[in-house]
Amino acid sequence: MFRIIFASFLIFSGLFILGVATLGIFRFEAMLNRVHVAAKCDTLGALLVLSGLVVLSGLNVFSLKILLVIAFLWLTNPVATHLTARAEVRTNKNLDEICDFINLDENEGEKI
Repeated sequence: MFRIIFASFLIFSGLFILGVATLGIFRFEAMLNRVHVAAKCDTLGALLVLSGLVVLSGLNVFSLKILLVIAFLWLTNPVATHLTARAEVRTNKNLDEICDFINLDENEGEKI
């Protein structure tokens, strides 16, 4: 009984975080802010939901597969987010009107 309650808590916490992230994506105007919200909350929400499924299923082959999915998400989500943000910084010419950032391509440290 405790396992079901704890798994339900993890799953509903993950779904709540994913719902808040969805609202955050629609609320922010700048693409870099949207990427930040999506990356952080997506990783945490998926981790909580999948952890709840591991607790619910117990220790078996299914939970091992879910743990591999969690590891895959932890490795690929930051990389995908970084590449998306990098593409936005390199292609958006009006980004300096929305965000203040330092040009890291040139080691001068001046604002773009």
